[in-house]
Amino acid sequence: MKNGLIVWLTGLSGSGKSTIANIVIKKLKKANVKVEIVDGDAVRNLTTRHLKYSKSDIFKNNMIISDICEEKRKYLDVIIVTVIAPFKKIRKEIRDRFGKFYKEVYVKASLETVIKRDPKGLYDKVKKGLIQDMIGFSKNVPYEIPDNPDLILDTESKNPKELVSNILDFIICNINLNVK
Repeated sequence: MKNGLIVWLTGLSGSGKSTIANIVIKKLKKANVKVEIVDGDAVRNLTTRHLKYSKSDIFKNNMIISDICEEKRKYLDVIIVTVIAPFKKIRKEIRDRFGKFYKEVYVKASLETVIKRDPKGLYDKVKKGLIQDMIGFSKNVPYEIPDNPDLILDTESKNPKELVSNILDFIICNINLNVK
């Protein structure tokens, strides 16, 4: 049985979590690392579609993602999670659950920047009143910036190549620490 490393990418929608994860996963697979992405959007669309964006529903969704990771870590070396996970409390609970096998990566980008990027058109929909409770934009669903992430990827100050290199080095270092 494996004890896969969970690399949990947290940050606002549009910060670059999925973009970075998709590049990293290709590189890790080339190196014969058993790795998969658990994408927050995919989980929501497939299994938690009934949940909304209240704090309690976000908490439930993140715990379901955590449960998925628990199963996958039995046969994978690395699980890369891409989900906003806006609340410190839930991230702490997940860290407590997995201990040294959980690594929190804050994919940093300001609200101003993600509104400009808006790859999914979500912020535009919020401005038009088509979406309520947008995480990090709406006052009732804030994004709580991590206090002590294991790694910060600042997508405003570094280019994608540097960011991918940083997280790859980080993952490889932590896999080596966990394989005994």
